[in-house]
Amino acid sequence: MKVLLAEDEEQLSKVLRAAMEHEGYEVDAVFDGQAAVDLAQKSAYDLMILDIMMPVKTGIEALKEIRQSGDRTHIIMLTAMSEVDDRVTGLDAGADDYLTKPFSLKELLARLRSMARRLDTFTPNLLQLGQTSLNVGEHELASSNSIRLAGKESKMMEFLMLNNGKELTTWELFRHVWSDEEDVDEGFVWIYISYLRQKLKAIQADIEILGEENGSFQLVQKTGDWHAS
Repeated sequence: MKVLLAEDEEQLSKVLRAAMEHEGYEVDAVFDGQAAVDLAQKSAYDLMILDIMMPVKTGIEALKEIRQSGDRTHIIMLTAMSEVDDRVTGLDAGADDYLTKPFSLKELLARLRSMARRLDTFTPNLLQLGQTSLNVGEHELASSNSIRLAGKESKMMEFLMLNNGKELTTWELFRHVWSDEEDVDEGFVWIYISYLRQKLKAIQADIEILGEENGSFQLVQKTGDWHAS
C-alpha cells in the first residue's frame, strides 16, 4: 500500500514513516500542505495522512483542493485535542477518518491494516471521465456505445479512471491489478493496455491511454475533434 504522509513536525514524520515502512508500506513524506497537493496530483496513493496544522497550506486547505480535483483516495487527518472544530470541518470537507494527537503507533498501524482490508469496497460503482463511464460492478465500459470488459481489464480501467491525469508506472499498474499472483509478470501490463486501447476505440471514447511499453501510462481526455466520422 502506498501512503502520502504530510506532517510538518520532522521528528514525528520520521517516526511515523519508519513505523509504516517497517510494516511494508511505501511512504512519501512531505512537510507542508502545498507539497501534499502537488504530490497527490502527480502520483497515485492508496491512503493519505494529513496533519491539520501545516505551513503554506493547512491540512484542511490541502484536503479541499485534493477533493475538488476529483481524487477519492482515503484520507486520515491528524488533529490536536483542541482542534474539535477542525475535525468536524475536515470530515465535512471529505476526510474519511482522523487520529487525535498524541496517538499510539499501534493505533495508526491498526487503522492502516483495517483500511487495506476494505479498500476494494470504497470504489464507487460508476466512474466517469468526460463522456466515458465504467460500471465497476458490471464491467461495462460505455461512451458512444458500450462493451464488456474482462475482469483484469476492468480492474486496470478502474485504477486508471480513479487516477486520471496521473502518470502511473508499469509497476504501479501491475501491483494494483495482479497483486501477489504467481506466474505473471509486468509484461502483462502492456498486453492489457493494448486490449483497453482497442476497446476504447471500439466505443468511440473521448478518453485515451498515453504511454509506451515498460514506461508510465496516463489516462486523459482527448482534445479537438475526437469523434469518429
